[in-house]
Amino acid sequence: MDSVSNVLIKENERIDDLQRNHYRIIQDPNRFCFGMDAVLLSGFVKIREGERILDLGTGTGIIPLLLEAKTGASYLAGLEIQPDSADMARRSVKLNRLEEKIEIITGDIKEAVSLFGAASFDVVTSNPPYMTEHHGLTNPASPKAIARHELLCSLEDVISQGSRLLRPGGNFFMVHRPFRLVDILVLLRQYRLEPKRMKLVYPFADKEPNMVLIEACRGGRARMKVEKPLIVYKEPGVYTDEIYDIYGY
Repeated sequence: MDSVSNVLIKENERIDDLQRNHYRIIQDPNRFCFGMDAVLLSGFVKIREGERILDLGTGTGIIPLLLEAKTGASYLAGLEIQPDSADMARRSVKLNRLEEKIEIITGDIKEAVSLFGAASFDVVTSNPPYMTEHHGLTNPASPKAIARHELLCSLEDVISQGSRLLRPGGNFFMVHRPFRLVDILVLLRQYRLEPKRMKLVYPFADKEPNMVLIEACRGGRARMKVEKPLIVYKEPGVYTDEIYDIYGY
């Protein structure tokens, strides 16, 4: 164990630079490290000055940290069911001296409304588990399995709770996989979250998309804009200019 600025760094943990506001994040490669999907979601989200934000399934707090760096949100909360991940997120918040802006809560997404109260946020974000299949999981209780598979919450849990947590006219933002797109759109409508924007993310211009970014509005009118696609690489190992811009390089 070690300490940095009075923040405990545990065995196997590392501190990574987020390239925004000199913010850093504590991660454990043996558990789960954030990926490009979280960064792209933070670049897709639109937040007005003074809004209240909740990130469902925040992991080690990457999305609240990035959104605090990029926006004028007045309060950001992250909800995480895994105590070790929530603890890492809290220590990252402390490491960046953001305790007055960001709060990390340990709890279940299925109980989010009882934890925070209905209609208590302007924006809800989520980078939820993508996979429904449980077969082939050698250790379903592992942090990586919980982050990637719908073991502790379902897509419907995320969307239904997200809708109830939002004030009328509030916005829900999510990153997911294109193969779940029909399920996503059906559930959004079912829970009165009207899809408003969608952007497909392609690893290369000549490949199929592997991510989808979606914005929905609670109680919004029926009209969705499909934005121009986002291409990640212009050649192997070289990001496109748009990706460099999102990362802040």
